[in-house]
Amino acid sequence: MNSTVQQYDDIIAKCTDIFTRKMHDYGTAWRILRTTSITDQIYIKAKRIKTIEEVEESKVDEGVEPEYIGIINYCLMGLIQLEWGTAEEPHTDNEKVKKAYLNYFEKTKELMLAKNHDYGEAWRDMRVSSFTDLILMKLLRIKQIEHNKGKTLVSEGIDANYMDIINYSVFALIQLEEEQR
Repeated sequence: MNSTVQQYDDIIAKCTDIFTRKMHDYGTAWRILRTTSITDQIYIKAKRIKTIEEVEESKVDEGVEPEYIGIINYCLMGLIQLEWGTAEEPHTDNEKVKKAYLNYFEKTKELMLAKNHDYGEAWRDMRVSSFTDLILMKLLRIKQIEHNKGKTLVSEGIDANYMDIINYSVFALIQLEEEQR
C-alpha cells in the first residue's frame, strides 16, 4: 500500500505542477465553463485515448499520458465548479483555486485508499484500456445525471463520478509508468 500512496502522490505532484503552470499561462479562464462543458472536455480526451489504444498510432505528437493528466485536471476543475458555480468573470485568486484543487485531490485520494482497502488493489490486475472504458462509462453516467438536472434516485452524484474518473486516470498513469520501466 505504501507503494501505491507514493505513486499516487507522484502523480498528484505531476498534475499539480502542470495545473499550476497552465494557471500561470491562462489564468482561471476555465471558471466560466459550465460543468457540462467540462464533462464534454473530459469526454473528448477519453475518446482520444480510446482511439489511440485501438489504432495504436497517434498523429498528434502526444501520447495518452498527457490526456490522462488533462482528464484529472478537468475533473478537479469540475469539482471546483460544482462547489463554486460558474463565474461570470474568470479572474479567481490563483492561491484560492490551488487550495481547492489540492483539497479535492486529497479527498479523492482518501476515497481511493478506502476503496483500495476493500478491493485489495484489484486495479493492478486490470488493463489500462479497461480504465479508459470505465472513464467513458462514468462520463456517460455524468451526462445522464446532467440531463436529469443533477437529480438521481439511487445513484452517486456527479462529484463522486468525477472522483472515480480521477482515480481511474491515476491508476492508468501508474500502470503506464510501470510498463515504461
